[in-house]
Amino acid sequence: MAVHASPSGAMSRTQTQRRKRIVQTAAALAVRGGVEAMQMRSVAERAGVALGTLYRYFPSKMDLVVAVVTEELDLLEGGIVRRPPTADTPAGRAVDVFLRATRGLMREPELADALVRSLIMAEVKMELDVRISDLVWRVATGALEGAGAAGREGEGEGEDSGAAVAGTGVDRESTGYVLVSSLTSVWIFELVEILKGRRDVDEVERRLHVAAERLLASF
Repeated sequence: MAVHASPSGAMSRTQTQRRKRIVQTAAALAVRGGVEAMQMRSVAERAGVALGTLYRYFPSKMDLVVAVVTEELDLLEGGIVRRPPTADTPAGRAVDVFLRATRGLMREPELADALVRSLIMAEVKMELDVRISDLVWRVATGALEGAGAAGREGEGEGEDSGAAVAGTGVDRESTGYVLVSSLTSVWIFELVEILKGRRDVDEVERRLHVAAERLLASF
């Protein structure tokens, strides 16, 4: 059974801190030994929580993998807000975001591989494409302000992913957003190619520039 939030929808401070400690512990194990090192019992012991408690927060190992990668995406968004892409064109700024995301994920390729495989097999619910598309749309359109937590407040609460997200200014039904989403799909495919050893980051950058210049030509 997953950890229940308070009626306001938020975990208590203690729960939040415990969850963060678990995720950081899992990430540290992954750095040293990849996904195989992220054994649930090892994570629980090193995080100082009971195994049953760990499973209440993360019902499966893949849920824990997703949490670690989500933290990487949080860091990406924070970095983008602090150091926005400076390219002159929307396409150039979009590619900058994708490359930063690629490099971040490739720091732990085993985690990235596990995540991508789980997404393809629909083993877990993680809107990686939506998270990245929202961020790229903001960067490409110059609407970067508030790109962090505001865009995640409604996650997991049943919002319609095709509708405008309250407080973020992202209209997921707009033509521009559909084009950005298509570019994100290209990026995910290229990420798979990197993980398979068929592409390097330089080749992916070149291909993303070609796709972005076509798809975002009207921005």
